[in-house]
Amino acid sequence: MKKTLLTLILLSTSMQASASSPLTAAQEARVQELVQETLLSHPEILAAAAEKLDQQNMQAGQEQMKKVISQYSDFIFHDPNSPHIGAQNPKLTLVVFTDYNCPYCKKFDPYLEKIVEKYPDVAVVFKFLPYRSESSVTSARDALTVWRAHPEQFMKFNDILMAKKGYHDTASIEEAKKKAGVIVGTPDEQSLETIKKSLSIAEKLGIQGTPATLIGDEMLSGWIPFEQFDAMVSDALKKQ
Repeated sequence: MKKTLLTLILLSTSMQASASSPLTAAQEARVQELVQETLLSHPEILAAAAEKLDQQNMQAGQEQMKKVISQYSDFIFHDPNSPHIGAQNPKLTLVVFTDYNCPYCKKFDPYLEKIVEKYPDVAVVFKFLPYRSESSVTSARDALTVWRAHPEQFMKFNDILMAKKGYHDTASIEEAKKKAGVIVGTPDEQSLETIKKSLSIAEKLGIQGTPATLIGDEMLSGWIPFEQFDAMVSDALKKQ
C-alpha cells in the first residue's frame, strides 16, 4: 500500500519534471483518479495521516504549554492571592482551574483534599475561571476575598459552594457564607485582578473548559474517576 502511494507521488513528480510545460488537463485528471482510487481502496492512509497530524498538534500544544508555564510560573504556582492547600514546600504542585457553577468541578473538587492527605509532598493551587454565569464571578470573588482575609476559612467555604447542585444565585452564595461562618462584604479589587490573570493564563494554556488540572507537565481536561487521577498524580510525583 505504501509502495502504491509512493508510486503515485513519484509518477506525478516525474511527469512534472520531464515535461517542458505543466501537465495537461488529461494528465492531471488521470493522476487525481489514481490517487482517489488508492485512497478509496486503502482508507487507512487517511487514518494514518490524521493520526500523525493529531500527534503533531499535540506535540505543538505541549511545547506551547511548557513555554507558558516557564514564562508565568510565579503566578501559576506561587501567587499568594490564589488559594492553595497541602505541602508548604511541595515536590509537586497541582493547579486546578475551576468554576463553582461547573457540575464536573463539583465532582472533581473532593479529590483535591484526598490527594494532599495521601501525598504529603503535594500542594494544590486553585485558579477560578468563571465561565458560566455572573454568579460564577460573584462566588469566585467571594472565595478569593475570604482566602486573603481568613485563609483558614477558605476550604470550608469552598466545599459548601461546591456542594450545591446546579447554579448559584445570590441567595445560595449568602447561605454558603452563613454555613461556613464567614463574613464577606464587598469583594476586594484584588479578587478581580486574580480572576483576570487566571483567565489570561488559561487562554494561553489552551484551556477551553473546567475543570482543567495541571499535573506536572500534563494537562488533564475534564473529570475522571479518582483512581485515574490518583495514578496520574503518583506518576507525576515519581518524576520529580
